[in-house]
Amino acid sequence: MRLWQNKLRLVSLIILIVFWAHNFLWPEKVLATFAQVDKVVVIKSKRLMILLQNGEILKTYRIALGKQPVGHKTREGDQKTPEGSYILNSRNVKSKYHLSITISYPNESDILKAQEQGVSPGGSIMIHGLPEDLESLGKLHRTLDWTNGCIAVTNSEIEEIWQLVPDGTQIEIKP
Repeated sequence: MRLWQNKLRLVSLIILIVFWAHNFLWPEKVLATFAQVDKVVVIKSKRLMILLQNGEILKTYRIALGKQPVGHKTREGDQKTPEGSYILNSRNVKSKYHLSITISYPNESDILKAQEQGVSPGGSIMIHGLPEDLESLGKLHRTLDWTNGCIAVTNSEIEEIWQLVPDGTQIEIKP
């Protein structure tokens, strides 16, 4: 009888460990450890950011955009999120928006178009989290477009993106 009880305890312990590992380690922890995103696609009209690895969707996020979300950014202060192909080229761990990853806007084309219009193209476009005083909003921040042209996610989401997306990753921002 005692041998039977020990076997039952062992089986119960194994089931508990498998359950714990599945719920707490897979997939998020494993994903963050092994996955490397090679492209980010933003679809402004759907308020959606997609992380891709070898053409396969790895993660998706609901986002907030600039206060004037329709159309391509053409000048400083227009509060539009740019459209086109860029590179995620640097990070700011001391960002006032929790963490931020810089988008390489303006590119050469953006600069030339702004020069033709006699305006500054602007800059400092990023993917970022929420400022400390709005952090408690969490996902509610997405109910309206509130940035000055950036792409905003929750603080936990930017932490995950920070781990998954290396510097030098291409970002394509579509209307």
